[in-house]
Amino acid sequence: MFVLAHLSDPHLAPLPPPSAANLIGKRALGYLNWRRKRQAFHRADVLDAIVRDLKTQRYDHLAVTGDLVNIALAAEFKSARIWLEQLGASDHVTLVPGNHDLYVRETAEQAQREWRAYMSGDELEAFPFVRRRGNTALIGLSSALPTAPFMATGALGAGQLARLGTALAALGREGLFRVVLIHHPLQSKPSRYFKRLTDAAELREVLRKAGAELLLHGHDHTRSLIWLEGPSARIPALGVPSASASPAGSDEPAGYSLFEIDGTPGAWRCTAIARGFSAGEAITELSRQTL
Repeated sequence: MFVLAHLSDPHLAPLPPPSAANLIGKRALGYLNWRRKRQAFHRADVLDAIVRDLKTQRYDHLAVTGDLVNIALAAEFKSARIWLEQLGASDHVTLVPGNHDLYVRETAEQAQREWRAYMSGDELEAFPFVRRRGNTALIGLSSALPTAPFMATGALGAGQLARLGTALAALGREGLFRVVLIHHPLQSKPSRYFKRLTDAAELREVLRKAGAELLLHGHDHTRSLIWLEGPSARIPALGVPSASASPAGSDEPAGYSLFEIDGTPGAWRCTAIARGFSAGEAITELSRQTL
């Protein structure tokens, strides 16, 4: 049995002090939002508690689906690399970027430079990259791109979608349990129109034709499950809360997931285990379900 852990959206705190030159355009708005709201919501002590609990669990690999940083200051990327190294070596931790990781064009390439070892495949290919671990293949996508102020949309693009379809088909023929990793969800509420994946319909079509066994995402800061159409069976797509979300906040408190993967092609078994903060600010198992 292969056990995959999944956490997302740590939004690492505290935010390094920005210079006046940094606070223009979208970064200025992001910094004001951080000071007014987000710094109380994304707490370093909460994230530390989540990581401590995670390390008490038995798992073989960890997937992190983006938004390590907040307003993409240069110093944030180095701090995030240190945090990643504390989670584990790059062959045991897989990362895909979120919209905050490519928040502005000025530092759009820095995530790749600092975190490349965690965001590349076994053969160092570009997105989508592939990592084979036991009976499981991890397929990393990048939906992150710099956007205008007040926007947090994502997109994959035709080239990445075409390569994804080819990779999924090949991995299916190898008989591997295919896990697709992406930051943005494939279904967004109308209120999150400006934060949606703009080519979600195209991604759904690739998955419908090529298939996958599981899709994991972040971005919405909430635990969720939807089912996608596949060529022979439905595909579960699951999101998790922000890994640093305060239990005292108005949104869903911090948590993560574990997936126990066993079986053989055509007879896979996958159990999803949700862990996170419950009443009394204790981290515990919240649910367990067979997908």
